[in-house]
Amino acid sequence: MESVEDMTQPDKPATLFAGTSGWAYPTWKPGFYPPKFPAKRFLEHYASRLNSVEVNYTFRALPTAAQLQGWMEAAGPAFRFSFKAPEIVTHRKRLRDCGDAIDRFLTALEPVRQANALGCLLFQLPPNFKADIPRLEAFLALPQLANAGRICFEFRHESWFTDDTWSALRAHGAAVCIAESEDLITPEVQTAPDFACYRLRMPGGYDATTIADHAARFHALSATRDVFVYYKHEDEPTGPLAAESMLQQAAAQDF
Repeated sequence: MESVEDMTQPDKPATLFAGTSGWAYPTWKPGFYPPKFPAKRFLEHYASRLNSVEVNYTFRALPTAAQLQGWMEAAGPAFRFSFKAPEIVTHRKRLRDCGDAIDRFLTALEPVRQANALGCLLFQLPPNFKADIPRLEAFLALPQLANAGRICFEFRHESWFTDDTWSALRAHGAAVCIAESEDLITPEVQTAPDFACYRLRMPGGYDATTIADHAARFHALSATRDVFVYYKHEDEPTGPLAAESMLQQAAAQDF
């Protein structure tokens, strides 16, 4: 069985990254974590089987440099961390007058960027935030975001699903996060030139046939861009096991 390290060897850079939204779940024992495995080593084990994680912690608080350094040391150099943007940006100020908050967010994550361990920055808008293209364009034009890295937006109101939205994102190299949930499915539109982001949140997870389809689909897409895929985290280890299976099947298609 090919390991994550094999899929990310230096002479064959990985362009397909997958994981879940978080790793600190004791209820993933024994299905994913060994029965007596200590919580302080969860990330180390997680990163031996998956190569990315979406950190939701940053929605509520910013990590310290020491926290980030510890995470990166546990995960290893081939691992990628994606981060959810702070609540003050997306939910309270709703993309308006939030330059200072963006500065704090990006400054906090600078150690990850410097280590080349940064995946995506996810701006997840609230479900009651209806389309406002001028506000989105003004936000995307913030100078702080010009060199922020891979920026993606999850729109949770269908009024955003228009060509005007896609055009605004394309103009700034930002991606639409293609999300699946029981409430809404984002149209599959690629707006960033070099990466794509997926959040797969269907209740109950995905069956073997669907995961095989994911592997073929994301493997093909990763030929032209980096692809980040995050499965739903639940009390049961359905999400990490789905991500692991998908990565293994995608890697097998290279042989």
